[in-house]
Amino acid sequence: QLQLVESGGGLVQPGGSLRLSCAASGFTLDYYAIGWFRQAPGKEREGVSCISSSGMYTMYAGSVKGRFTISRDNTKNTVFLQMNSLRPEDTAVYYCARLKFGRCLLSESPYDYWGQGTQVTVSS
Repeated sequence: QLQLVESGGGLVQPGGSLRLSCAASGFTLDYYAIGWFRQAPGKEREGVSCISSSGMYTMYAGSVKGRFTISRDNTKNTVFLQMNSLRPEDTAVYYCARLKFGRCLLSESPYDYWGQGTQVTVSS
């Protein structure tokens, strides 16, 4: 069965760093662009970042640009999200998802498979 599994979340102090991983099974990850999304309590899910199938193109939401870096290792069937200079407003459940077709977008509609999420909490 097609599956995406996020890991690497946890509790971190403001200004700290965390690296999230998205591991794929049941399909070949290197044929697809992959996005990261997040959802804070009481708020809608929002797009954070996206990386093309080759890793040559990336995009970021304005709220994380310059602090977060998306990357991929297709030999390991895994996509990463390096998060630096974390702020309390970054607290959310973070999800990765597979883009069904087309180039990177930060809206949800083009993504057809989703992981279950990993919790990131930024607090002192």
